Amino acid sequence: MKAQIIQSFGEPSVFQFKEISKPELKPGHVLLQVKATSVNPIDTKVRAGAVPAVSPEFPAVLHGDVAGLVFAVGEGVTEFKVGDEVFGCAGGFRGTGGALAEFMLADADLLAHKPKNLTMEEAAALPLVSITAWEALFNRANLVSGQDILIHAATGGVGHIAIQLAKWGGATVYTTASSQEKLEIGTRLGADVTINYREESVHDYVQKYTDGKGFDVVFDTVGGENLDRSFEAAAVHGTVAAIATRSTHDLSPVHSKGLSLHVTFMLLKILNKDMHKHYGEILKKVARLVEEEQLHPLVDPNIFTFDEVSKAHEYMESGKAIGKIVLKNSW
Repeated sequence: MKAQIIQSFGEPSVFQFKEISKPELKPGHVLLQVKATSVNPIDTKVRAGAVPAVSPEFPAVLHGDVAGLVFAVGEGVTEFKVGDEVFGCAGGFRGTGGALAEFMLADADLLAHKPKNLTMEEAAALPLVSITAWEALFNRANLVSGQDILIHAATGGVGHIAIQLAKWGGATVYTTASSQEKLEIGTRLGADVTINYREESVHDYVQKYTDGKGFDVVFDTVGGENLDRSFEAAAVHGTVAAIATRSTHDLSPVHSKGLSLHVTFMLLKILNKDMHKHYGEILKKVARLVEEEQLHPLVDPNIFTFDEVSKAHEYMESGKAIGKIVLKNSW
């Protein structure tokens, strides 16, 4: 089968086209005919060698997010049949093959039926970010109806999904962005209040919108210094959920406010087979919300082909994308 592979870590140019063997079907798995994938920050980190603990062996086929057709069904799989349209985050990391190929072997527990009202490209944008947002909001931060939540990065991959899920969950949603265009998108996604973080300091918007009390929940999808700003924005006994914490911080604000800090690293459950079914169940809920028009992916207008994966990674690392970067299989 055709595939884009890497033989070593490096810059986006490290990808190369190659004919490789089609994966062999295994019990509990399905063989997918890949139609689309999307780029997540973790994919660029794996390619660059920044997270060796989760990186696959060379030659490696990367990318976890996939949308496609079930081509063959392994022993013991009852939920899917040949020809089904499915989506999931199912490989591209240690011990698995990724989606940048004609075919992908996927554990059936990591998949769900594709929402009927989405294209393959749109569906491929959803799995990692929707699972991450769901885990962070509902399984870790325990967000409940009536709470105030601040979500950083309105048009980011995880941020734009989190806005919609938090709104569906009954929260009052505040979100940050860096431009008027992104603020307007945040409003369209359902945010009650949008904040230009380049024009308003944390102190200013906490005073303006919470009378200085802070937010019940803060979801930091950015990391680095923004985690410190998240501590500042949280209320006493509030909760901070984060997805990028490979950094060093002063935890004094966490102590002085009695904050709860929860970190979500969704790959952990992909690397642990015993936890796969949980992700499939989240995707079923996500698909239902999409079909009920409560949730929709924000896809950057620049659509790439698998042959353009290097350009897609360059675009991701440029920081210019709005929403998810999607690649369609043109082979």
